[in-house]
Amino acid sequence: MGRKGYFITLEGGEGSGKTTVIGRLAAYMQNRSLPYLITREPGGIDIAEKIRSIILDPLHTAMDARTEALLYAASRSQHLAERVEPALEQGLIVICDRFVDSSLVYQGYARGLGMDRVKAINDFATGGRTPDLTFYLDIEPEAGLARIAANGEREFNRLDRESLAFHHKVREGYRLIAEANAQRIVTVDAGRPLHVVEKELVDTLERKLLKDF
Repeated sequence: MGRKGYFITLEGGEGSGKTTVIGRLAAYMQNRSLPYLITREPGGIDIAEKIRSIILDPLHTAMDARTEALLYAASRSQHLAERVEPALEQGLIVICDRFVDSSLVYQGYARGLGMDRVKAINDFATGGRTPDLTFYLDIEPEAGLARIAANGEREFNRLDRESLAFHHKVREGYRLIAEANAQRIVTVDAGRPLHVVEKELVDTLERKLLKDF
């Protein structure tokens, strides 16, 4: 049997810098000649990308919170089956922009559906798959939204229409999740300069991952 893969996820509120950090992690993996795959949620493969376009369409303001939670879970199920699990079976390091924690926080906590109810939906969708390591990029919502406003290349999506109070609820939810899962989730202060954030992530990978690769 080949080497087991390693599943890393990145979480955070809007404007926390996940996309930029993932690019730096990809460069790190390349420099170390490590086998890796970069992917994202919702999306990553054709069916899931089509679901993504429905979820994040700025015009879909009438979407019910339960519909949103179910669409995320459906996208996640297909993405896991078609892309993530095969890569892990091949021994790759999979780095994914968002996973179940996002649904627990955004739909379960911030939208008030209940984390336990959303977890049940996602346990069914994923077969209970849990990341080996999660980086939570923590940032003040005001700072994150300011980054988005300054970034003309970032897509504008439905979540960008939410109130500041909603984004504060998202941060509260992430902090609760991180505290309850301290063995898996590493909280990183994403308000600092990028090179400082990158070094903390790399140092963590050196300790937790590279001894196995």
